[in-house]
Amino acid sequence: MDQHLRKWRMILGGDQNDGTGYTLQETDQQIDKTLEALYDSERKGGLGPSSPNVSRWLGDIRTYFPNTVVKVMQQDALKRLNLTSMLLEKEMLENVEPDVHLVATLMSLSRVIPSKTKDTARQVVRRVVEDLMRKLSQPTQQAIMGSLNRSTRNRRPRHNEINWHVTIQKNLKHYQPEYKTIIPEVRIGYGKRRRSLKDVVLCIDQSGSMGTSVIYSGIFGAVMASLPAIQTKMVVFDTNVVDLTEELADPVELLFGVQLGGGTDINLALTYCQQIVQRPSDTVLVLITDLYEGGSNAGMRKRAQQLTEAGVQIIVLLALNDDGAPGYDHDNAAYMASLGIPVFACTPDKFPDLMAAALSKQDIALWAAKEDLVTKK
Repeated sequence: MDQHLRKWRMILGGDQNDGTGYTLQETDQQIDKTLEALYDSERKGGLGPSSPNVSRWLGDIRTYFPNTVVKVMQQDALKRLNLTSMLLEKEMLENVEPDVHLVATLMSLSRVIPSKTKDTARQVVRRVVEDLMRKLSQPTQQAIMGSLNRSTRNRRPRHNEINWHVTIQKNLKHYQPEYKTIIPEVRIGYGKRRRSLKDVVLCIDQSGSMGTSVIYSGIFGAVMASLPAIQTKMVVFDTNVVDLTEELADPVELLFGVQLGGGTDINLALTYCQQIVQRPSDTVLVLITDLYEGGSNAGMRKRAQQLTEAGVQIIVLLALNDDGAPGYDHDNAAYMASLGIPVFACTPDKFPDLMAAALSKQDIALWAAKEDLVTKK
């Protein structure tokens, strides 16, 4: 019974009319204060702009709540109390539990973060980037390289092109016990790779609503850039276009090179991509945007049509995150679909298989349907 009353006392917030009559113990009183500071709309002052108050509150929520709840409360604090100041002080950044949403906020504030805080902000971003790299690198490399290896395997390789591991597996039935050896009747190799087999262009809308998508795109871009069989380029845009390909070796610096917010000119971005595409039939262009065009809508559609007719495989991702698809321009999505361009939102865990399917020239709309990703028709 006491636990039931305690639960309702914490939910109702202790107002004199809550009706429970339950008195909290000392630890519960501290938990109640941390919740009250954030969620009691009648409370005057709340956390306020005081750095010590916010820093103390950040420490309290990490003490009393698990990491999953901490992240939710941090996001709620930013939205409900406009506590962007909590990200502008070194002491606060050191106490924050980092996640992709926090990194997106730091990216949007990168130009106003004080110099004394920038190193700490980079450390926060690096923690998130390294964690994501650990989770995403291996499945991405395996999916993409597995797809490319299958497509490039040949049965008449030169001696220095033989894939001995696969060749031995294929010839185990030809093992000669008396000679203790395998006769390689079938030789399998990958061919000489003087240049990348495929080109990938990640073209990313850096408007504020696309923040977490930009982060995941940067991580995947960095992973793909490490694969010699793929030439990866990364372009971000608002009303200007910035080519961040040279930054792919360092995802942290790449993310700090992104400035979230501002307008959107998809036509300008596609015009730039059209200029850097060298092998259209071997190029996959992933356009990550909500398709709200602030530039020339007719121009954007024309560029998309020209790229498609040239043989470029275009995929439009309305989002690349775990949050689901944002609002998007349905008319432009329908037009893209009429060109045969698949349009859907994708979660990070499915992106490696998406790229593997695209690089092996599978039907992406069919692939998305099998993965229960809703496509625009």
